[in-house]
Amino acid sequence: MGIRPARIKRVSIRRNVAALSLPVLLSSLFQRLVSIVDIFMVGGLGAAAIAATGLGQLLIFVVMTVFWGLATGATVVIAHLWGAGRRSEARRAAFASCLLCALLAVAASLAGYHYGADLARFLGASDEVRAHASRYIELVFLYFGCTAGLNILSAIMQGTGNTRTPMQGVILVNVLHVVIAWPLIYGHLGLPRLGVVGAAYAINLSEAAGFLYLLFEALRRNYLRIGPPDLALLRKVWDIGYPVALERIAQQSGQLFYSKFIIGFGTTAYAAHQIGLSIESLSFMPGAGMGIAAATLMGQALGARKIRRARISHVEALRLALMVMASMALVFLFFPHQLIALFTSDPEVIEKGSVFLRLVAFAQVPLALSFVYAGSLRGTGDTHFVFLVTLCSMWGIRVLFSWIAAYPLKLSLYLVWSVFVLDWFVRAAAFAWRYHRRDLHGVVL
Repeated sequence: MGIRPARIKRVSIRRNVAALSLPVLLSSLFQRLVSIVDIFMVGGLGAAAIAATGLGQLLIFVVMTVFWGLATGATVVIAHLWGAGRRSEARRAAFASCLLCALLAVAASLAGYHYGADLARFLGASDEVRAHASRYIELVFLYFGCTAGLNILSAIMQGTGNTRTPMQGVILVNVLHVVIAWPLIYGHLGLPRLGVVGAAYAINLSEAAGFLYLLFEALRRNYLRIGPPDLALLRKVWDIGYPVALERIAQQSGQLFYSKFIIGFGTTAYAAHQIGLSIESLSFMPGAGMGIAAATLMGQALGARKIRRARISHVEALRLALMVMASMALVFLFFPHQLIALFTSDPEVIEKGSVFLRLVAFAQVPLALSFVYAGSLRGTGDTHFVFLVTLCSMWGIRVLFSWIAAYPLKLSLYLVWSVFVLDWFVRAAAFAWRYHRRDLHGVVL
């Protein structure tokens, strides 16, 4: 009888974790589906179109690094303030975060519009791939402010514990994207056949609609307090967020070089790589969603000084992430050909992509551990350690070892691909070690 209240509390927390994290999981999944649908729809245009679209999406991810850092800082600070009942300060922090996001988005949009095509050339894309990629990159950066706005508004709402509205916004983006993309890419319903350019227009229009919806909801629900920016709160957001930005820069810049090594094996290899990444994100993004949920739950619990609740919330988020990603590992291991064939009929791309997915299957459990442990560490404000581990693992393992395999040793594409599995095992071990040594009682933001 003595442990019954504890069991009831754990069940209550488990339900709270599910209620918060399931919309985050679905939101992350639907957010990534926009990119997956683009790859799927341009698949009929050939390997060069697939590679070009994937390259453009990779550049967007690289530029989004700073904004993911800002979003994480906003989520953690707002979660702590919301959990402590200081909601007026949380609203001021939210508005200050939006202003900084807007300024950074203008700079990023101009840089991406003018220099994105040059970066594609630097990465070694062929003339055929660059012919598709140049205009696609210009167009997606033209509307980059909507992409950044979606991200920061979702982060603000997640910090308050509202994960359902961001999910609705992302679903709206996906529905509009599918409706618009197909006729614009292939010239149906009386519209011109725009190919890869049509995919860019579809992303821009759908994300603009999603951003406006979330902005309306944020103002209607009083998540923002409009006024002079509170620089003290903005500094707290940035102090937590800039190591995350550096972490994402380390991750995405390393991913750029890793992609450069893959492109060196030819357009077919990179097309298989890009399709494999798109399919992998079906597990990757839910794991990332669990990381966001872990950061939010940890921040709110610590803000309310409920240490036991913080630890139980972490365990429950970890349990859910492992269940989802282990299930996806089995799918990738046993049905890779069928999954790749959904995107292309090219037998060489299917063959290479199937090997990639089987390798991905072995990374799913360490990925789940990495996402949740890193999310919980961010929720405590310990973003510097996550950055340092990401930097050392990405560049000291993935980039260095894959470069050695691809160039001096001239080993196979499959060995270069396998390096990323080792990368994620190292990160999982480092994040778990740090979390279990962290004294949650001493956390103050």
